[in-house]
Amino acid sequence: MDTLPLRGKSALVTGGARRVGREIALALAGAGADVSITFLRSKSEAGKTQRDIEELGRRASIVECDVRSEASVRKAVAAVTAFHGRLDVLVNNAAVFEAAPLDQMTVDQWDRVFETNTRGAFLMAREAIPYLRAMRGRIINIGSLGGIRAWAGHAHYCASKAALHMLTQAMAKAFAPEASVNCVAPGWVEAGESTPEIAKRFASKTPMGRNGSPADVAEAVVYFASNSGFVTGQILAVDGGLGL
Repeated sequence: MDTLPLRGKSALVTGGARRVGREIALALAGAGADVSITFLRSKSEAGKTQRDIEELGRRASIVECDVRSEASVRKAVAAVTAFHGRLDVLVNNAAVFEAAPLDQMTVDQWDRVFETNTRGAFLMAREAIPYLRAMRGRIINIGSLGGIRAWAGHAHYCASKAALHMLTQAMAKAFAPEASVNCVAPGWVEAGESTPEIAKRFASKTPMGRNGSPADVAEAVVYFASNSGFVTGQILAVDGGLGL
C-alpha cells in the first residue's frame, strides 16, 4: 500500500493558515499532496503554514481570498489551478463562528455568518468544479455538530452549517459521477481558544472522554480525499460521541 495516497495530487484548503485549516493542509501534504491555502487577514500565519508544507517536500502556495466575494473566489481558483496545473481536492474550511442571543441578533450578524459559511462554499465549489471534474476529484466541506444539533446561543451558525450539510448532499448529486462531495462535521475541537473550564465541561459530556483535536478533523478529511471516491454525500460527525 502506498503510504502517500495523495502523491501527485493537488489540494486547495480555504482558511488554511491557522487552527483546524492549518492542520488539514499539513495532513494533506503529509499524505503526498501539493497544497494551496487561502487566507483573508492571517498572511503571516499563512506564510508559516506554506513553509511547513514545503518542509514536507511538497509544493505550496498562499492566496489572499475573501470567500464571500465572487470576484475574489474566481481570482483565487485561477491562481491555484495555474500554480498546480490541476486541482484534485477542495476543502471548504473557511468559516465564521460566533455567539449571539437569537432575540437580539442583527441582520448583519446573520448575513455575515451565512456569507462565509454557506455562500463561500458554494462559490468555491462552483468555480473549482470544472477542474475537479477533469481529475475525478473531491470536495470536502467542513460542517459542524452545530448543523446537526441545535445550540441556542449560536442559531445563525447552526443554521449556516445545517445549510452547508444540505448543500453537500445537493452537490454530491449534481457533481456525480465525476466528483465526490462529503462533509466532516466536528464537535467541540480544542484549537487554543477555549478556557480550561469550558474544555473540561465539554470533555465530561463526551463519551470518548476527551475533546476533539484539529488532527482528528484532518484525519477524516484525508480519508474523504483519498478513498475510492464511491463514498459521496455523507456527513461524518467527528465528535467523540458528543452528539449522541
